[in-house]
Amino acid sequence: QVQLVESGGGLVETGHSLRLSCSASGGTLRSFTVGWFRQGPGKEREFVAASRFQGGATSYADSVKGRFTISRDNAKNTLYLQMNSLKPEDTADYYCAAKGGQIILSQLSNADMYGYWGQGTRVTVSS
Repeated sequence: QVQLVESGGGLVETGHSLRLSCSASGGTLRSFTVGWFRQGPGKEREFVAASRFQGGATSYADSVKGRFTISRDNAKNTLYLQMNSLKPEDTADYYCAAKGGQIILSQLSNADMYGYWGQGTRVTVSS
């Protein structure tokens, strides 16, 4: 059973940066397709970024493209989300997710494709 634990959230000002981490246990992240989702206050959960199985292609939501970067450190079995130029609309609970094996490109943003989820870490961006 894979367990995911996020960390790194906090309160930052507009324009600043944060790096979220997602530490995995019970499985090797290299063998998983991984993603980040977020849910803002009063909003539905939305896709942020994903990285395909075994270092394949990455995908980003248009709203974060050019500002956020998803990466993984296989030696540490940890997934990261580097968030730069943060905006108040980035305020949300951020969740990492994983699925063993591959997800086709067109479905990377589909939360139903992921079987494992972390508990979330809160990011608040003040204006």
